[in-house]
Amino acid sequence: MKHASTTAPSELRARSFAWTLLMGVAALTIALAGVRSVADIIGPVLMAVVITITLHPIRVWLERGRLPGWAISVLMLAAAVLLLSVFALALMVSVAQLAALVPAYADQIADGVANAGNTLRDAGVKQEQIDAVVNAFDPGQIIDVAMSVLSGTLGLVTDLFFLITVLLFMAFDTDSTRRSLKGLGDRFPDPVAALDSFAHGTRNYMGVSASFGLVVAVIDGVALYLLDVPGAFVWAVLAFVTNFIPNVGFIIGVIPPALIALLDGGLGLMITVILVYCVINFVIQSIIQPRVVGDSVGLSPTLTFLSLVFWTWVIGPVGALLAVPCTLLTKALLVEADPRGRWALPLISGKPDTEPGPEQSRPAELQPEGTPE
Repeated sequence: MKHASTTAPSELRARSFAWTLLMGVAALTIALAGVRSVADIIGPVLMAVVITITLHPIRVWLERGRLPGWAISVLMLAAAVLLLSVFALALMVSVAQLAALVPAYADQIADGVANAGNTLRDAGVKQEQIDAVVNAFDPGQIIDVAMSVLSGTLGLVTDLFFLITVLLFMAFDTDSTRRSLKGLGDRFPDPVAALDSFAHGTRNYMGVSASFGLVVAVIDGVALYLLDVPGAFVWAVLAFVTNFIPNVGFIIGVIPPALIALLDGGLGLMITVILVYCVINFVIQSIIQPRVVGDSVGLSPTLTFLSLVFWTWVIGPVGALLAVPCTLLTKALLVEADPRGRWALPLISGKPDTEPGPEQSRPAELQPEGTPE
């Protein structure tokens, strides 16, 4: 009996953990189903939150002057709209450029299809199968695909009205929200510190992505210009935008210039463009950048990649751009906001737990009186 009594508490704790884990997975499944059903709303709202957080240092700088609060809010709204417009314009121009260039190479496409058919014939493929493949390939399909992507991009632009409306309210509510969080810091120190960590992590991630994206865009643009690939500047801008998609952004960015290189200069030029992108973009975006991002936001490279797949599935294409900020928000709400969840931080970051907890890392202005900084 004594042996049974000594093992009962450990068995009870194991069952409690298993039950908690099972209930958590069930609750998460239900929550994800709800999120996916309202993805068209959550996506723009999260985008507005990320933009507001990213531009907040500009607001702090403006507040040091003598501008009234309403003027600062208007300037912040204008900055957010300008940033959105640049991103949307870059995507639309890139796809439109591809759609405009493809018809000019219709003859080359037809010749390439014919050569491919001859190659298949020499390899012993039956003529019926070759005819089926050749007839199924329509050069206009490339344009249709490009235009469908462009239409999807324009569909996102139509949501800009809702997004700008959300940004409008956030721009004018920033001060009140900041004061409210400061007041709640005494009553709920851990959740407030977790949200502050999310804001800092998001700004760090956007800064790192923008910096690496600028480097990649300049190098790609110069390389494509030297290779005499049409639309080099447009593809460089596209490389900058796709850099915000973790790990696989360069794959999306290389497709248009590689296709144009194939049509304009043949297979050799296309291979050269792909090699240049692989050497430059793969090394920078898929090897160096994820490690820097992981160090700056506390996410392992594996989790960064999985977050891309997960959030794209949950909220659609915008989830690819917001994968890391969404993961940081989830980490803040589910892990950092509760001291009991701190055990998961080393697993998330892929590093030993050497950082102070949320309560210890809380900014001085959010710490309760009598708490050492």
